[in-house]
Amino acid sequence: MEFDLTWLLLGLPLAFGLGWLASRLDLRQLREDNRRAPKAYFKGLNYLLNEQQDQAIDVFIEAVQNDPDTTELHFALGNLFRRRGEYNRAVRVHEHLLSRGDLSRSDRERAQHALAQDFLKAGLLDRAEDALRRLEGTPYEAQARMALLAIYERSRDWGQASDIAQRMQASGQGDFSTRQAHYLCEQALTLATRGELPAARSLLEQAITAAPQAARARIELAHLQQRQGQADAALATLQAVADTTPAALALAAPLLVEAAVAGGRTQQVGALLRQHYADMPSLDLLDAVVALEGAGGASPEAARQWYVRHLEKEASLVAATKWLAGERLEHEQYHPQIQRALEQASKPLTRYRCAACGFEARQHFWQCPGCQSWDSYPARRVEEL
Repeated sequence: MEFDLTWLLLGLPLAFGLGWLASRLDLRQLREDNRRAPKAYFKGLNYLLNEQQDQAIDVFIEAVQNDPDTTELHFALGNLFRRRGEYNRAVRVHEHLLSRGDLSRSDRERAQHALAQDFLKAGLLDRAEDALRRLEGTPYEAQARMALLAIYERSRDWGQASDIAQRMQASGQGDFSTRQAHYLCEQALTLATRGELPAARSLLEQAITAAPQAARARIELAHLQQRQGQADAALATLQAVADTTPAALALAAPLLVEAAVAGGRTQQVGALLRQHYADMPSLDLLDAVVALEGAGGASPEAARQWYVRHLEKEASLVAATKWLAGERLEHEQYHPQIQRALEQASKPLTRYRCAACGFEARQHFWQCPGCQSWDSYPARRVEEL
């Protein structure tokens, strides 16, 4: 059978035409898909800018269903769910991303970081810890370590917190020596509560070595020494506080008075307190001076004259209230009511206030109970700020 070249000549143009038509159809479909994807982005973005999160989520969900391989839409959708507090849905979105085998390494690390944030926001600290530890060696390592540090501080796992802080300092993320000292102090307080005083003292000495400029370790050590009946040692430790961080001496003023009376050194400590009060007047130092004046043999009236001297320098309702408590009024029968009203009015002024979040408390905290910041409470009362 002879082959007819005529069919070949006719078939080649036909095959070419069909191929060209198919390519045009594929290009048209591709262009339509590309138009639809940006349109979904812009439509969702428009809803976000108008703070219409529900509509934005609907648009992004529809876009993800039409094109499940679009990772950016998954990230946008997961972040929206997290912002709305729908943490379970955010977790599902990011876990779905991590389950994909075609995900690039950078997108996988990004999804892992987003999943850790979902768990943190949801308060699932165990799962958040595991997710954050998977970010070691990634571009999100520094952020993950900071989040881990917050978790361990929140759960009061001071050993783990110390380990993370050491690694952060070694990697150049900052100076964490003061925090390390706080962690050692927290562990020492736990040991002291259990009666393990030598071990507690050892940790406090380590804290002083770690952060010589921080006052807390020395103040806690002085408390421990006073508890063990070592008044002279406590006074020596508090003298070191006065030398290294004089602003913090006000926090140790009641302990100074106690140690001075116990050690029979009221004159010496009184001179120290008067000197520091002259340099930086403080209500706590003022109370300590008045207490030592009385312990040293001065009459109550003479001791309370320090409140008058303070009032000559600064208008202080707290100082006025304390001075008036020992005075006799012309209408003495009204004194209790007046004194009670003044004490009630001055009570808020004797609190401490966090400089980071404004949380107020009657006692001084080294870590704010409100915002968890360290060393955010000045060693001064609200009235002195």
